[in-house]
Amino acid sequence: MSQKPLAMRDVLLNRIWLAMAEDHTIFFTSADFGSPILDKIRSDFPDRFLNVGIAEQNLINVSAGLALEGYTVFAYAIAPFITMRCYEQIRVNLALLSEVRDMNVNLIGVGAGYSYVVSGPTHQCYEDITLMRAMPNVQVLSPADHVCAASLFDRCINTMGPKYIRLDAQVLPVIYHGAPPDFERGFYIHRTSKTVCLVATGYMLHTAINVANNLADMGQSVGVIDLFDISNFSEEQLLKVLSSYSGIITLEEGFRGRGGLDSMIFDFMARKGMNARMLNIGVKGAYRFELGSRTELHEQVGIGPETVQQQVTSFLQSFSNLHS
Repeated sequence: MSQKPLAMRDVLLNRIWLAMAEDHTIFFTSADFGSPILDKIRSDFPDRFLNVGIAEQNLINVSAGLALEGYTVFAYAIAPFITMRCYEQIRVNLALLSEVRDMNVNLIGVGAGYSYVVSGPTHQCYEDITLMRAMPNVQVLSPADHVCAASLFDRCINTMGPKYIRLDAQVLPVIYHGAPPDFERGFYIHRTSKTVCLVATGYMLHTAINVANNLADMGQSVGVIDLFDISNFSEEQLLKVLSSYSGIITLEEGFRGRGGLDSMIFDFMARKGMNARMLNIGVKGAYRFELGSRTELHEQVGIGPETVQQQVTSFLQSFSNLHS
């Protein structure tokens, strides 16, 4: 049965709101960022809700202190602000401190990639995967639809340590209609093929699936994998899957070649001795100020559906040329 698409933040916040009635160790902090469901949290649990104002550095400080007192903390802000504006605080008070103290702080960043299309590069977020995965002890989770986003609540509650949950600000089509993917494995196989596999995360999974469907209509086949757990995926199982491919293509709504998903997969392949060729598809390394739809902006920076399909087609053709 198909599901109605919902906003990622709404479904996750609703899970938190429901749980707070039963679990009195859950505390919610916000950097002056709201939503209708957040209003319910503030109203129903005023003793476990705190708005620190437009002060993301203090958001991290307060959240870390609450976690040290035994609370499971959810901290909520716009994605570029909860990552870049308070990076040192995350490094010292969460990543470093969690090395020696048990703590559970879950950073909810809304607005991954080009989610806020009309707000320009100050509110868009192309660097968060690079920055957050650079720190040891920080888990990075990147869902592609609201079903996957809602299921992240269980990971947040049951796993200690700091986590960064990068949510899209737009309502995206539902991908996981039946059930959420297996978080123990950290990735989900949407398509299999013989030669080339697309490894995508977040919004770019939608592009990967659309491109794969278009290519299938033209008689060409590619695999598609959703890597939603960027930090703790099963290396053994991903190696088993990717080892059958001659080419790997990464797709991310972040800067290409600057330490994001592509660098992580390149390192993974090198450490595992894989001989597959690799193509990285990501945002060209520049900030842009044009306005337009997300698709239009994506085409301008090299990650739109048409551009991606052209790059994938050329990559597939290169394998055909090798064997001709």
